[in-house]
Amino acid sequence: MPNLSFPWQLQVPPVLPDWFVATVDDYLGGDTGKGSAHGGQFAAQLLWQRGIREPTQLTPFLNPNLYQPTSPFAFGDEMRWAVGRLLQAREEKTPIAIWGDFDADGVTATAVLWEGLGQFFPAPEQLTYSIPNRFTESHGLSCAGIDRLADQGYRLIVTCDTGSTNLAEIHHARSLGIDLIITDHHTLLADRPPVTAILNPRILPPEHPLAHLSGVAVAYKLVEALYQTLPQVPQQPLEALLDLVAIGLIADLVQLTGDCRYLAQRGIEHLQRQSNPATATRPGVARLLELCQRNGDRPTDIAFGLGPRINAVSRIQGDAHFCVELLTSQDPDRCNHLAESTELANTRRKALQKDLLYQVRQRLAALDLTTRQAIVLMDSQWPPGILGLVAGQLAQEYDRPVILLIADPEDITDLHSRKTRMARGSARSISGVDLYQLFQDQAHLLDRFGGHPLAAGLSLPVENVPLFTDALQQKLRQQGSFTGTEQPLKTADLTVTVADLGRDLFRELKLIEPCGMGNPVPKLLLQNCWFTTVQNRNIQDWQGKKLRYIKTEFNVWDESCRQGFPGVWWEHYRDEVPTGRCDAIVELDYNAFKQRYEVRLIALRSSQQSVRFRQKL
Repeated sequence: MPNLSFPWQLQVPPVLPDWFVATVDDYLGGDTGKGSAHGGQFAAQLLWQRGIREPTQLTPFLNPNLYQPTSPFAFGDEMRWAVGRLLQAREEKTPIAIWGDFDADGVTATAVLWEGLGQFFPAPEQLTYSIPNRFTESHGLSCAGIDRLADQGYRLIVTCDTGSTNLAEIHHARSLGIDLIITDHHTLLADRPPVTAILNPRILPPEHPLAHLSGVAVAYKLVEALYQTLPQVPQQPLEALLDLVAIGLIADLVQLTGDCRYLAQRGIEHLQRQSNPATATRPGVARLLELCQRNGDRPTDIAFGLGPRINAVSRIQGDAHFCVELLTSQDPDRCNHLAESTELANTRRKALQKDLLYQVRQRLAALDLTTRQAIVLMDSQWPPGILGLVAGQLAQEYDRPVILLIADPEDITDLHSRKTRMARGSARSISGVDLYQLFQDQAHLLDRFGGHPLAAGLSLPVENVPLFTDALQQKLRQQGSFTGTEQPLKTADLTVTVADLGRDLFRELKLIEPCGMGNPVPKLLLQNCWFTTVQNRNIQDWQGKKLRYIKTEFNVWDESCRQGFPGVWWEHYRDEVPTGRCDAIVELDYNAFKQRYEVRLIALRSSQQSVRFRQKL
């Protein structure tokens, strides 16, 4: 049963200027001259609460046509050096290798460079790509992979979504006479590595419009710079890459502000064309959208549809090479086969994730979590590709960092060979707790690590795990970031009634999209509501087979309506839904498959509990 006793927080509704509300409502009216049934009040309140308050902020936020995108040459000398080396390679016909990564951001970044650089360098004669195997190679450059490319005659490597901290591998490439152009967005070394160019938004001030670019967006900026330098060469418009950019940006959970928001907005405009046979240009993406029953017109189609499917390939198979072909090939039959293989991998991923989540929760039930600022668990039997997903679910559920590790199997021969038994895994964090810095502080206990403040990977000797765990707990206690006793805080953006739910409110909330880090999906508070026609359903895959994932479907009511409004609660059972009146936090969604508006239930609590208001300045 859900916890129905802890308090929630709601932002203080602001007093809005009339001009602000009128501007938002006029924008909702578009060419029809008819605004929202709610007068644009809900959208205006959300925008104001999120700091969008001036005309110079409001209009480009709502309309990408009014946003001025930032020049790729804002990266300064690094971009000029990168373009100069590519021009030299074009003149000298130097073969180029793209070095990508196996997650959705890395795969789409590889696809963007494959298509974008392919306008200037003939493929496969002068252009190839390489993606590490998740299970056998992990993230980043490797000396073995560099050796393979050197043996094949490559003297220039362009990385995407990786490479910034691979100092040993960079030196190895230099020793072989290989130049490196790094395009990445992960943490930088203290000193610039010895590469031809390094394009990484972390070199920019935090408020810079390019500061939050993901790997695919940095790759796109490199291609954009090349397009601007040699505008007469490309046969494909640069904008044709934007659907790939949107997939990687939104799947990687970067902050959607500045150029990130602009690229995501533009990319979704292109992506939705793939769901229409008359306008589709990517048969692989079109088939994926069909399989996941999405239209491609919303960021959730990426976050819950395309992104998890692309990620599932490496999580289940290790090798994600064919994902680039799936995204870029023009062969419908081949793309159909690859898309269905991707869907099968995602089905397997769902089953493994559910099983692992159950196992970890069983372990946690036996622990006293009030004494643990971070959750660190290890096992030798867990599936490696699923650890990050489950860690992310648990971090949100328990409101603290979660690190899940897989230990090498014990081997008696190790005692004689003195081989170090290693643990490898994934970590996910919460707002305000920087994982990367935590790992940096304990680097002496780790073999290697990398990632973001909220998501990271690591490996360390098994014998160091207890020391590492204790050090993390002590560091977090010193920071005072978590007391170990409070419930996870639930917040809502707007108070609405069931009668407010539907098309008009959906149109208002859609103005906020694309949602993501820094601009979360609006949370709606329904007070004193109740549920009817509550039933469980198993999710079905594209072949109609039942999966072990469960969801609860219902109708929600309150005193404002004469009929209930449909909704779903993912990964919960019907006996968890209270029979009496309660308060609910929901997200409003559109189900393209059922062609209806519905709510996604986020949290429940007793309607007798008070709502704490918080001031948002």
